[in-house]
Amino acid sequence: MSDIPKDHPRYVSLMTREKIVEGVELGITSQQGLVAQGRGECFDYLTGEQTTDSALIAEKVGVAMLLLAERPVLSVNGNAAALVPDSLVKLSEVTGVPLEVNLFHRSEERVNRIINHLKDHGALEVLGSKADARLALQHSRAIVDSEGIYNADVVLVPLEDGDRCQALVGMGKSVITIDLNPLSRTSRTANVTIVDNVVRAMDNMIDLSYGMKELDEAELRKLVEEYDNSRTLSDAVRQMIRKLEELSDT
Repeated sequence: MSDIPKDHPRYVSLMTREKIVEGVELGITSQQGLVAQGRGECFDYLTGEQTTDSALIAEKVGVAMLLLAERPVLSVNGNAAALVPDSLVKLSEVTGVPLEVNLFHRSEERVNRIINHLKDHGALEVLGSKADARLALQHSRAIVDSEGIYNADVVLVPLEDGDRCQALVGMGKSVITIDLNPLSRTSRTANVTIVDNVVRAMDNMIDLSYGMKELDEAELRKLVEEYDNSRTLSDAVRQMIRKLEELSDT
């Protein structure tokens, strides 16, 4: 990884980019993932590169849904595996939610590389290699594990794509997504949209999980029932407008 000085004003952003590049070199991230990372970073600028109040609420509700679920799954793609492998494993451990690799640009070799990468970061078991069930999609993200995403009631999908999100919701599943673009099809389809950088969001959800595990079921259900995803998306758009107005006045 490049030797970027820690006092560089863009240190965090540059290190994030380097992780994606490293992921491509390791064969766990597709080259298309580089484009996706750049697109997300653009929206992160517009949020002020911080977790907003509405994003934190969505993260809290997402954790509540995972803790309440009977069959939750944390879906992992190449970018997520490259950017936050330790956080994925830790969130899985704290909440008891299994990990499953699911890819658009899928090959068995790449799936196994990601599984091994997550295990190198402490995961004991990762689903995704069995691939014995299909969603109603015409591409490789349709390929899932019958004991994981296919039968899940709640799916956390960092860095999602819209048609799979629609397919999952259409099957009656609750979908929590992490998507910096509040205008995307994914954001508009998911039950809970966390408009935050996946690096911040995952760490926030881990921290929240420790305390929320002590809440009773009624408290967790109240959080979920009172949540309004359309308000979260509206708040995110307004935040971006305010940021653009600030920049236009400088």
